[in-house]
Amino acid sequence: MVVLNKIYTKGGDKGTTALGNGDRVAKHALRVSAYGTVDETNATVGLARLHATGEMDAQLAMIQNDLFDLGADLSRPDMAQDGAAEYPVLRTSDAQVARLESELDAMTLRVSPLKSFVLPGGSPLAAHLHLCRTVSRRAERLAVELAAAEHVNPAAVKYLNRLSDWFFQASRLANDNGENDVLWVPGANR
Repeated sequence: MVVLNKIYTKGGDKGTTALGNGDRVAKHALRVSAYGTVDETNATVGLARLHATGEMDAQLAMIQNDLFDLGADLSRPDMAQDGAAEYPVLRTSDAQVARLESELDAMTLRVSPLKSFVLPGGSPLAAHLHLCRTVSRRAERLAVELAAAEHVNPAAVKYLNRLSDWFFQASRLANDNGENDVLWVPGANR
């Protein structure tokens, strides 16, 4: 269990922050940007949950917890050192990816087929889920960029890739199973 007795530490006053393994890096480091954008995604999910009920809210709550796990995963480089850690290291798992895929498959059966690209909007929940989608895509791009330079848990990248698809399908569910999606009309305003 995490215990925070003091919120500010002054440790970042010189522009550095501690990673999960204790190493200090610049606050603008790619790894920090990646897990910071995962945190931003989590905040957008919190906004979406203001409009969600039932199964959708429960699934979004699970995603929020997964995103905290994923942030912890990205904040700790060098998986080879996991065994030497003082406590179990959180890593995103293939089971979490599989759960998203299963939920995606179930959503896909419920939505109407796409006839055009979908514009972000429709119901308040759908609009917020589109925001979740775009922020999670940014988190994925940063994680992929980080993985090109340093080791990143492949399941973390897969999770982010499935997550943006999950948010897209969930937004369609929130628009009456896609019946009230806002569709792009190419060249409509020329």
